[in-house]
Amino acid sequence: MTIADTFTLSDITTTERDDRLEAAAREWSDRIDADRSAAHLTYRVSGAGEGSVATRVRAGGHEFWIDEPAALAGDDVAASPVEYALGALIACQVVVFRLYSNALGIPFDEIVVRAEGDLDAARLFGKDPSVRPGFNAIRLHIDLSGPESAARYEELRQVVDAHCPVLDLFTNPTAVTTSVRKV
Repeated sequence: MTIADTFTLSDITTTERDDRLEAAAREWSDRIDADRSAAHLTYRVSGAGEGSVATRVRAGGHEFWIDEPAALAGDDVAASPVEYALGALIACQVVVFRLYSNALGIPFDEIVVRAEGDLDAARLFGKDPSVRPGFNAIRLHIDLSGPESAARYEELRQVVDAHCPVLDLFTNPTAVTTSVRKV
């Protein structure tokens, strides 16, 4: 079942979306102005291995699967971890484009984002320690339709790039600690 099987997100009007964005921005702004620490968020997600190499992930009240294609020992029941990473980047771009489109008064009608990521699997399989195990390049292609000029949409893109949390994860080092415990 997909999200579209249960309800249609496209039924929201532009005015409803703009009102929700403005209300959320206003509420967050007021909350942060009153207490700067209110902006500090911690997200918690858990996952458990199932099947060959699949993972059942729980994030808040949501559950989804991540797997690998058969060529990487998976059952191909869901997108791969790196595809979800690109999907997270795409989704964050859409959110931040909508947020700053509204805030800056640079309207657009439709947004479509495509991502391509280049990955050298030689490191994953222990064949070449000189290459990164992750993406060595990512290309985002953003199509916007609407009344503004290409220059205005480029201005919007620059603001989005400066504020997109998931883009920041891809473009800047993030401290990660890991621990293993026997249970």
